[in-house]
Amino acid sequence: MLDLLLKGGPVMIPIGLSALVATIIVVERFLFFRAVRKDDAILLQKTTPAVREGRFEDAAAFCESSSSPLARLLSAGIEQRDAPEADIKEAVMNAANREVPRLEKYISTLGTISNISTLLGLFGTVTGNIRAFGVLAASGAMGNPSLLAGAIAEALVTTAAGLSVSIPTIVFYNYFVSQANRTIVGMESSVGDLVILIAARNRKQAPVLKATVVPANAAPVAKAVVATGVAKPAPVKAGTTKAVAGKAGGSEANAL
Repeated sequence: MLDLLLKGGPVMIPIGLSALVATIIVVERFLFFRAVRKDDAILLQKTTPAVREGRFEDAAAFCESSSSPLARLLSAGIEQRDAPEADIKEAVMNAANREVPRLEKYISTLGTISNISTLLGLFGTVTGNIRAFGVLAASGAMGNPSLLAGAIAEALVTTAAGLSVSIPTIVFYNYFVSQANRTIVGMESSVGDLVILIAARNRKQAPVLKATVVPANAAPVAKAVVATGVAKPAPVKAGTTKAVAGKAGGSEANAL
């Protein structure tokens, strides 16, 4: 196997390095997403009951003890729990913008390697054909069969090596892209549930002003007390004022 790879020539060096880097990225991302799924499940089991019961300090402590990207989003929402619902969503969105690059880390590099390895294999094919035609030009007719076979082997081995690196790299690239998208959707759903719980709790704690129904035939003073909380004197009719003044004048005359 080693002899076959050595027949590929110098182009096999960058192809081999690409395969090594791709392998490291695949292992790292696989372990990362497995840990994220496990941590998110445990975190939600702890924080959801705590937030529902109003134990926000405990929920914040659970988030601080977790290294999951979801923990940062939940922590941002819990810190802004007393703010309006729009502000809570804004804080969560800002935290999500900082955490999404962590989920997509190295994935673009994996896609680049899948493209480069194919091109490197094609480049080795070109250099091998150049060598083969050089052998034919130097030796004439069919040339030296051993030298011609070596040049053709270089062309074919580099092509096979480039494809053997590119094909699985593309598969893992698409797999990790789907994992990142699935994780992001799950984070959005979990954080949305948290915002709903916090907003519902804030609405329950907000003071509610209840209107008191006053009968239509109630006295004006009673209506004024219900409306403003302060008793106001009822308006005095003009006829009543004149009658009172007349009685007062008659009393004065009797006294004289």
